[in-house]
Amino acid sequence: MSVFDTEGSDATGHEQVVFCQDRQTGLKAIIGIYSTALGPALGGTRFYPYENEEAAITDALNLSRGMAYKNALAGLDLGGGKAVIWGDPNRIKSEGLLRAYGRFVESLHGRYYTACDVGTYVPDMDVIARETRYVTGRSVEHGGAGDSSILTAWGVFQGMRAAAEHTWGSPTLAGRRVGIAGLGKVGKYLAGHLIEDGAAVVATDVSEAALSWARSTYPQIDLVADTRALITADIDVYAPCALGGALDDDTVAALRARVVTGGANNQLAHPGIEKLLEERGILYTPDYVVNAGGVIQVADEIEGFNFERAKLRATRIFDTTGQILRLADAEGVPPAVAADRLAERRMAEVGRLRSIYLS
Repeated sequence: MSVFDTEGSDATGHEQVVFCQDRQTGLKAIIGIYSTALGPALGGTRFYPYENEEAAITDALNLSRGMAYKNALAGLDLGGGKAVIWGDPNRIKSEGLLRAYGRFVESLHGRYYTACDVGTYVPDMDVIARETRYVTGRSVEHGGAGDSSILTAWGVFQGMRAAAEHTWGSPTLAGRRVGIAGLGKVGKYLAGHLIEDGAAVVATDVSEAALSWARSTYPQIDLVADTRALITADIDVYAPCALGGALDDDTVAALRARVVTGGANNQLAHPGIEKLLEERGILYTPDYVVNAGGVIQVADEIEGFNFERAKLRATRIFDTTGQILRLADAEGVPPAVAADRLAERRMAEVGRLRSIYLS
């Protein structure tokens, strides 16, 4: 796989890809920096037992590119980056491994800020921060923003409200049936917002702990066996909130919902899925637009965290989503294409300012 910007189909356009290894702790990590046109690259660290090295590299490249677009549309002066640690966090995660990883982050001298993602948590960021200044998503006790899933879910809810207004004429999910795939970090908070708004929630998760949480916290949630049962259920909105690639050819063909708005990253399994969704009359709100609340939260930490300020910015995801949906209609393109155009426009316009010399 080539990571250099060529004319080939495998071009990615990344500025920098760093491979990190510490044999003693078992650390194998890949840091992808897609763009620093708007500022230092910001994106979380995913700790996951990938099948092979190629799968780890692919995830790092896809996720870091997505972060560049996400940060651009969130109005942040930050570029896009992402890191993956290849391994089972339940088996190999240790203080030594996390601190070794922190030293590799520090070696980039601020080109990349890390944060939480799948398999990493706030306490992990506190450990990593013992070796690097360039980490966000730390605990409140250490001056950080805490759990970024809180505002991620809030932003997804705002994007869903905008999609509801675009589809049904009112910015509410009251009376709608919403299917959530994944009741983890983001899904559980999203379920709460939806129930408070008056929606009926259907959900599934592979974790028995997550299902037990749902039964005890929100017994009104209708739990189904698996994702297939969820997408073929009578739902108005589908919210993928687990891992990426949730929207493939088979899923789109079977999906009964009119709207897709979820917290998972990289939901489209391959290019062209956005067109299949449009052909079926399913409104897709681009994942990197609506799930930007978390990165807004951890980005606010860099300048001294203020929750209300961060929540206000995350609430504006409603406006950004609406703008993208209107642009898509006006230009006759899928919302994913409209979102890419807006993000690329901002990266080009603001990035160009670096040509103005400052002593």
